[in-house]
Amino acid sequence: MNQKVLTKAEEQVMQTLWRLQRGGLREVTDAMPEPKPHVSTIATMLKILADKGFVSVESYARMNFYSPVVSKEDYSVQRIAGIAHSYFDGSFEKVISCMVKNRNVTISDLELLVEQLKRNKK
Repeated sequence: MNQKVLTKAEEQVMQTLWRLQRGGLREVTDAMPEPKPHVSTIATMLKILADKGFVSVESYARMNFYSPVVSKEDYSVQRIAGIAHSYFDGSFEKVISCMVKNRNVTISDLELLVEQLKRNKK
């Protein structure tokens, strides 16, 4: 699935929805981190997210309830692949090398990744 990229504001709303799994405008607003955007801003973001296909909307008694359609994991994988493509010629080896060079990844982290790769290969 070739997904659209979320803006920073949209991603903040999605992060909240991923935590909640489902909620009305008030629940989403209450769960947002400080400083909370205005409720009308959140309502607009939810409509945009629904239009983009990231959120489903169910209406009950004149209230809308929102649920993520795209999982956090699926979106994360898509974004990481996009970054690898845009900045590292699509090479995850170059991504990891950059992270090692900048000391964002430890030997322990790499050993865990190798073990996970071995388990997934089986």
